[in-house]
Amino acid sequence: MNRTIITTEIRTEQDVVAARQRAKQVAAALGFELQDQTRIATAVSEIVRNAYRYAGGGRVEFGVDSSPSATFNVRVTDSGPGVKDLQSVLGGTYRSETGMGVGIVGSRRLVDRFDIESRPGGTTVSLGKDLPPDSPPITSALINQITNDLVTHPPGSSLDQVQQQNQELLQTLEALRGRQAEVERLNEELAETNRGVLALYAELDDKAQELKKVSDQKTRFLSNITHELRTPLNSIIMLARMMLSQKDGPLGEEYKKQAGFIAESSESLLELVNDLLDLAKIEAGKVDVRPSTLAVEEMLASLRGMFRPLLSGKEVELVFEPADPGLIMYTDAAKISQILRNLLSNAVKFTEQGEIRVKAACRGDTVAISVADTGPGISAEGQRRLFQDFAQLKDEYRKGIKGTGLGLSISRQLADLLGGAITLESEVGRGSTFTVTLPVHLGPRGEAEVGSGEMELNRA
Repeated sequence: MNRTIITTEIRTEQDVVAARQRAKQVAAALGFELQDQTRIATAVSEIVRNAYRYAGGGRVEFGVDSSPSATFNVRVTDSGPGVKDLQSVLGGTYRSETGMGVGIVGSRRLVDRFDIESRPGGTTVSLGKDLPPDSPPITSALINQITNDLVTHPPGSSLDQVQQQNQELLQTLEALRGRQAEVERLNEELAETNRGVLALYAELDDKAQELKKVSDQKTRFLSNITHELRTPLNSIIMLARMMLSQKDGPLGEEYKKQAGFIAESSESLLELVNDLLDLAKIEAGKVDVRPSTLAVEEMLASLRGMFRPLLSGKEVELVFEPADPGLIMYTDAAKISQILRNLLSNAVKFTEQGEIRVKAACRGDTVAISVADTGPGISAEGQRRLFQDFAQLKDEYRKGIKGTGLGLSISRQLADLLGGAITLESEVGRGSTFTVTLPVHLGPRGEAEVGSGEMELNRA
């Protein structure tokens, strides 16, 4: 409900000045700060001046409304000819030699609520400004007090108004100087912070260089040691196999058993050496990529022939679903084969009965090749760390099964290198499904890098 505080008639230019003063006095009594007082007084002054200039006078009503929110309301009415081209004025496109449109639009920006009704015979403009949170409660006693103060303190002359505006200007300038000093202080603090950040970045760069040196040293060590180990390991494996072939004479059962242990251990160690060598090449940040045309069906047929002999003696069926004969990829065939060999090796290693199923499907611009098994499955905790370097899951399903813990890590990085990814779906006791998704055509990034003979690894 709107409650009227005071009403002022506009008949002369002095009344326009008085209306501005009244607006400022009421705003101050309601708890508005000086800047808001000036905004309200300026808006009221512009609207009242329009009423005096174009309608010959009018009336200004000051009041407060406590619902739905506490608002200081000013209502200016006149009996003039109305505002011509009101919509153009409100839209900011109207141009007037007298500046009327600028006054209305400017006043609307200074208040929270603005409403105008105009027609031939009169115009009514309503302005509203929300009361500040710390303003006094709107009561009848407060309204009566404000009204009495306004009656006992009539508006001053034009000279008084100019003097008051000068004082307000001086206060504003002083506030601006204070803000300028605060801005300068903040700028100094920001500059000091920037210097600290630069120093931190420099320190981080130094640490990064040190880490890079350590990483390079580790990579060189892995590369050198693996190369040095491969030759004697291959020799041990060949000698063990020669002994097992018994070409130089029969061996006793115990000797055959020990020779088998030697061959098996050497092959496991060679597998670890090969994985470390692959890891070293990947961590070096440069891996050779040699894309070529690849028929997916032919690649799967080769893998089928490679892994079926490994299932002899197991109650496991290896199923390769037929792929589309026309499914052709342009990518690095060796690296895809390495990824799938790792996935199939794990499936064969951990699946004791049931089946291992491999299928390939084209999905738009990508090819998804999945390896599903009926093995023990992998827990949620195991899935979170499965693709980490040297990650080996130890639980009741995997007792006695050995591995390097590098196969899946290397496979993930190789898939990322070829612009793809590996996903896993698994449930304990219900098996696992690994899916490698790769682009049908190795993208421009890969082609550009291949032209130089090397491709930088995009680490996840």
